[in-house]
Formats: sequence, C-alpha cells, structure tokens
Amino acid sequence: MSRRVITDEIWNQIQQTMQFYGCYRSRNSKNIMEAILWKLRTGAPWRDVPEDLCPWQTAYNRFNRWANKGLLGEFVFKLRGVLDKEWVFIDGSYIRAHQHASGARHGEESTIGKSRGGATTKIHLAVDASGYPIDFEITGGEVHDSQVASQLIELVGEAEYLIADKGYDSENIWEVARNHHMIPIIPRKSNSKKVNVEFDHYLYGLRHLVENAFARLKHFRGIATRFEKLARNYKSMLFLACSFIWCKSK
Repeated sequence: MSRRVITDEIWNQIQQTMQFYGCYRSRNSKNIMEAILWKLRTGAPWRDVPEDLCPWQTAYNRFNRWANKGLLGEFVFKLRGVLDKEWVFIDGSYIRAHQHASGARHGEESTIGKSRGGATTKIHLAVDASGYPIDFEITGGEVHDSQVASQLIELVGEAEYLIADKGYDSENIWEVARNHHMIPIIPRKSNSKKVNVEFDHYLYGLRHLVENAFARLKHFRGIATRFEKLARNYKSMLFLACSFIWCKSK
C-alpha cells in the first residue's frame, strides 16, 4: 500500500480549484493526484507509479495534459494565500539535469544548459516576506541571475522592498525595481564606487527565507534533480510543488 500525502483538507482545496478551471473529474481523481505527487516526491520513472494508485499511463496523461494547457500554473495562483509583499526576496539555484532529461524532441524547449556543474537548469525564484513562493522562471544553468531579475520583478508586480545578493547589483535592475515602487536592498560590488544609502543590514540578513524556500522545494526529489525532458513539464512540476507548499501552509 503506497503512502498517501493528500489530507482531506488539502484535497478539498485542490478539488475546488480543479472544479474552478473545469478539469475532468472522476471517482479516481484523488488517487491520480496522489500518483502525480508520488512521481514528484520520488523522482522515479512514470512507469514505476504504484499500481494501487492508478495505471501509470493515466497519471502521466493527466499530468501531461494539464502541463500542456498551463493549468498547474493557474492552480498555484488560485491556491496560494494572501501574499505579504512588504519584503520580496529573489535568488537563483542550480538543478542538476539527469541524463534521462536529455533528448527533447526537435522544436520543444528544454531550458537545459551547460555550466560548471555540467548539464543544469536554473530556478529563479521570488518569495514573499513569509518565505512562500510568489513566482519563478526557469532557464539553462549558464544564465546569470541578473539576466532574469527584471522578469522576476515584473512577475512580482509591486512590493515595498526587494532584497537580493550582490549578483543583482546592476543599474538596470535598480531602475526596474524603483519603477515598480520597490526599494532595492542589494549590496554593491566590491569595485563599485557608488554610495548605497538605502542598504539595510537587517533586511539583507533575512535572505535565508529564499534559501529556505529552495530547500523546501528540493525536498521533492523530482525538483532536486531534473528528470523531465520538456521545460513546460519541469515547470509544471515546480508549480505543483509550490501549490502543495501553499496548501500545507493554510
């Protein structure tokens, strides 16, 4: 008998969201969701999904259909609670791509790049003042954090403070943040001659919140190591992990 992780309270939240988006529902819907979460938690191949949950083809087809439609991203925006945007933290983290993640079909986006760690994907994450995920982007591992900062700020919208490490010290990032009415709390690089009067050591010391969020996401082995060939499928797994974190927070 496979271990279940979806409580009645969590399933009620998920089921209401599925109903809101008109997802197909069946008597086996909860077991199918358990099977998808089992795959996310273990990182095992789809073919190894326990038979007592549902046939593996059913779980894969349901997940793939949702990923193709972008529904799992919609799920997290519906399930997440009230965001505390007084402080917003951004950072990036490398994810090693398993050899099975290679070989995406021609024309399909993979977002797997080469870095010092080999074949990697990078998660660029924004979290709120409570350390819960707001949104994210994924790129190849060779993409520097600062190249995605503007996109993250656009996804966040508005906040009072934007806290990031010195890798984000760029005049363009500072300008984008201020255009969104954010006060950047970013240390200057060692060779910078500009005065950083807005820097707040206390807020910068809270950057562990975004690191904690990455640690929580990487409890899911399907996130800690990338097994998905397609970018949209890995991104959907990330959205599902974020949704589960939000559900457990309520």
